[in-house]
Formats: sequence, C-alpha cells, structure tokens
Amino acid sequence: MIKPDQYVLNDLLLTHNHSIFQVDSVLVTSAKAYLFEVKNYEGNHVYQEEQFHRMPNTELTNPLHQLQRSHSLFSQLLKKLGYSMKIESYVIFVNPSFMLYQAPMGLPIIYPSQVESFLESIMSKLDPLTPRHLKLGDKLRALHHTKMPIRYVPDYDFDSLKKGVCCVGCRSLPMVTEGRFCICRGCGRREPFSEAVMRSVRELQILFPNMRTRTRVVYEWCGSIGSTKRVQKVLKAHMTMKGENLGAYYE
Repeated sequence: MIKPDQYVLNDLLLTHNHSIFQVDSVLVTSAKAYLFEVKNYEGNHVYQEEQFHRMPNTELTNPLHQLQRSHSLFSQLLKKLGYSMKIESYVIFVNPSFMLYQAPMGLPIIYPSQVESFLESIMSKLDPLTPRHLKLGDKLRALHHTKMPIRYVPDYDFDSLKKGVCCVGCRSLPMVTEGRFCICRGCGRREPFSEAVMRSVRELQILFPNMRTRTRVVYEWCGSIGSTKRVQKVLKAHMTMKGENLGAYYE
C-alpha cells in the first residue's frame, strides 16, 4: 500500500548473505522504517528467563528473538541497497484475548490494547515521502520471493533428519500436543492432531517415495507426539491398511 507519507509492505520473504528471513510488515516513512513481527497468540502467557510460556506449561519460541534476527538482516540489506535510515522493530500482538505476565518494561512489544494508539502516534508525525523512499519500497517489493528460494538439496536419510511436526504457518519445529490439537511454540498456531499427522505423512511420502507408511515410522517422524495408538487411529481413518500385524502398512 502506497500513500503520500508511507509505503507499507506485508508478508515479505527476503534473502541476504544466503540467509532467508520473513517480515510480516514493513512501514517505510520519510524519517525511518518500522519492522513489525505480528503474532496472533491467544490466552494467558508468562515471560520467564527470556522465554514465552503459554499457560499452563507450553514453551514457545521467543518472538523477540525472531524479531532481532529479522531486524539485523533487514538492516544489513538496507545498507547493501545504499540506505542508512533508522529502523524501529516491534512485536505486535493482535489477538484481544492475549495476556503476557511478568514481562519487564522496555521490551519492543505492542499489546492488543495499544495497537491503535501506537499506529496513530506514528501517523501523526509523518512527512511526505521523497522519491528516494518510494524507490526503496519498490526495491523491497522487487526483492520479495513469491516462493521459497530453491537451494541445492544434499543427500539425506531418515535417521539424519530432525524429527517433529513442523508448523505450517511459521515453519517452527516441533509442534507440541494439547488435547486434540498440535500447538506451535513459535507462533501459537493450533492445528487438529489428525491434520498435523496426515500433513507429516505427505512430507514422508515426498522425501521417501519408496518407504512404506507404517505406524511406527510416522510416529517417529512426528517426533513421538501423542502415542503410537493415536497415530495408528489417524492412519486407519484416512488411509487403507495393507498387510497384517508387523507387516501392516498404509496407502
């Protein structure tokens, strides 16, 4: 979105020095650039020892660490493009039900009740963009990857790969189980257990097309979440069982 005093870019996938990073939202103004990591966490959370915990006891990836990485790579990218403007970065929590306890003052966090006033304070100070700022916005848009860049794929085998259910939203690994759902510790995304398992089965079939889909293999590939009986129930509901006993597999 382009306005006389601001250039807004959402969901950017960028690369710098062979590192891939995603930016939820960038606001380019005449004075500085704002980098936003947007989270839709819901419910009660606690900040302890620089970690986020979704109550009662689910540890999440600290979004401030993600923000720090994005800020560093984005700053380096701007310098490479010939810009030395100031950058302010924030994690914005947008879900009204989100609560964070024991967080120290001074963290670059915008809480749901603060979002509107925070954005208004920015918009009230803006001057018109110069052609140079507009050019920066155009350059960033041009650098956006519509698909994840293809890289050389090294040789791999089942034992050497990291196990666990990968979040379909932010690609964090692994997700954890809470009741009927798998929960991402990175972005808080919730996915039904059965859907997460079947998505992992499809990954297995792509990576190892000649490997038969067996309960124990899928259970291990998913990082031993739930139980083998629970995984087996999902496979029986969505696939056809072939063979019997120890030789059973699914298609």
